[in-house]
Amino acid sequence: MHPLEVVGVRVELPANQPVVLLKETGGVRYLPIWIGAVEASAIAFEQQGVQTPRPMTHDLLKGVIEALGGKLKQVSITELRDDVFYAELQFASGVTVSARPSDAIALALRTGAPIVGDESVLAAAGISIPEEDEDEVERFREFLDTISADDFAGSGGDEPHPGAP
Repeated sequence: MHPLEVVGVRVELPANQPVVLLKETGGVRYLPIWIGAVEASAIAFEQQGVQTPRPMTHDLLKGVIEALGGKLKQVSITELRDDVFYAELQFASGVTVSARPSDAIALALRTGAPIVGDESVLAAAGISIPEEDEDEVERFREFLDTISADDFAGSGGDEPHPGAP
């Protein structure tokens, strides 16, 4: 498993499909995962420090985990099968729960749990961008600074990339 960090979310045009971009910590691979609008908003809200008047689903889940005395130990992006990503929530108690990557990432950001990716997933879907070519990533980060979570309304979720073979 390789540690990953969330670079951010954006909408891929022309399909208007939100994508979350993860980066291999200490490596050169990036992992784009196409996600739904609600999950993109949840990730963007947390990254931007937006507080909603009422708890969003991921905030609620965090509260339930804490109220029951649990602790999210780690989120793992475990598999890529038929162009669909799979993830697991791994709790300190040893319990593992299957989850969509977007939900798992949104929850990890809220709890501070690390995100890791299986080598097979990074080998199959990771995009290598050497340090000298990180201008594109910097442009992506600048783009993230110009959008808000409201820009993600109205698309599907955790489905294969619209252009996937």
